[in-house]
Amino acid sequence: MKSYIEERAVEVAKFMIHTNATVRETAKKFGISKSTVHKDITDRVEKIDPDLAKSVRKVLEVNKSERHIRGGMATREKYLHRFH
Repeated sequence: MKSYIEERAVEVAKFMIHTNATVRETAKKFGISKSTVHKDITDRVEKIDPDLAKSVRKVLEVNKSERHIRGGMATREKYLHRFH
């Protein structure tokens, strides 16, 4: 693996841990695709730093468990603005 990819993967993981950012927010911040973020934090970081991978996995699990709430809030906002 090229060193710049390793560095990016670690940077992405640290960003997500420190900000509790979603994959989508992280992708936007780093200018990369959601698929790349996911590959970085699930596969690449695991090979580079297993402890860091464990920490970022916790953030992913929290985001996954809250996903339906964020989706509901977005839908609510959409319809509030549509009719007012």
